[in-house]
Amino acid sequence: MNQLKPAVLSLVMLTLVTGVAYPLAVTGIAQVLFPFQANGSLIARGDAVVGSTLVGQPFDDPKYFWSRPSATGPMAYNGAVSSGSNLGPLSDDLTTAVQGRIEALRAADPGNTAPVPIDLVTASGSGLDPNISPAAARYQAGRVARIRNVPEAAVLSLVAQHTRGRQWGFFGEPVVDVLPLNLAVDELGTKQ
Repeated sequence: MNQLKPAVLSLVMLTLVTGVAYPLAVTGIAQVLFPFQANGSLIARGDAVVGSTLVGQPFDDPKYFWSRPSATGPMAYNGAVSSGSNLGPLSDDLTTAVQGRIEALRAADPGNTAPVPIDLVTASGSGLDPNISPAAARYQAGRVARIRNVPEAAVLSLVAQHTRGRQWGFFGEPVVDVLPLNLAVDELGTKQ
């Protein structure tokens, strides 16, 4: 009995500190310092949320820049089950999937004979990558410009505007945020 009272008191105190006070403090600090990120990095148009800068979305209409493929199941870009395909480089299934993606890109832009950037035909480890490489965006710029009947230079300018450099100047690679880029391309079409 002598040990039960301190044990229960310790449990209650640690629960209050680690289960209530600490999460409330971290949430409060995040809401004050980083409200956009703390609320899911959501992008809204008017009153409607159209997506998040953190989660990729499917784009298969040729007038849009296409995202990196998703390997989540049971449907693509399923944020509830972030996962990769777990297919190795010698997998016949991976080869078939990549070949199918190359064929889809070639069918959407038959005149484009440039090499297809790898990130347009392979899924990321999470299957939810919202970004593509600048090379993948430039590869698609001609198709998007032609279908929308806008100058390719204007589309390439938007690609440059939506390219994020390396984090802190040295971590990672430059990336292009696909959803904000596609929203900007939609706006470009209305300004012409």
